[in-house]
Amino acid sequence: MGLEAEISRLSRELGEALLARGWLAATAESCTGGGVATAITDTAGSSAWFDRGFVTYTNEAKQQMLGVSIDSLLRHGAVSEPVVLEMTRGCLARSDAGICVAISGIAGPGGGSEEKPVGTVWFAWADRTGRHHSLLARFDGDRHQVRQQAVRQALSGLLALLK
Repeated sequence: MGLEAEISRLSRELGEALLARGWLAATAESCTGGGVATAITDTAGSSAWFDRGFVTYTNEAKQQMLGVSIDSLLRHGAVSEPVVLEMTRGCLARSDAGICVAISGIAGPGGGSEEKPVGTVWFAWADRTGRHHSLLARFDGDRHQVRQQAVRQALSGLLALLK
């Protein structure tokens, strides 16, 4: 199964799981630029289970839209576990969602460093019950491939937290 077909399948499964629970989902995206929200809203009927997406590409947007602290951004950088965890908290607080995913990474081709090479992506998932999970991934490929793999991982993680 190709990556796009897998993303479509995951989105449909996510919709079924959210409908069964009576929850809405929301996204807080940086490097994917709204790609997770797009994958979700490409699924017919998603208006029944998708609330909103925050595309917070800059540090200022992360602060203004999601309440991420300047201290976390300066101390750890945007591509870090503390920042994606704060992004999920802000996403849940500023939406009607029962579950949220946050993504921040370096899709390339530039922007990488020895510590955080291109393909480095941090994820966090959280729900209203207080359950949360975070993950550091390193994806190979060009910008499009890194972003598509991140979308797949984001959807997978939402499904995993719901189960």
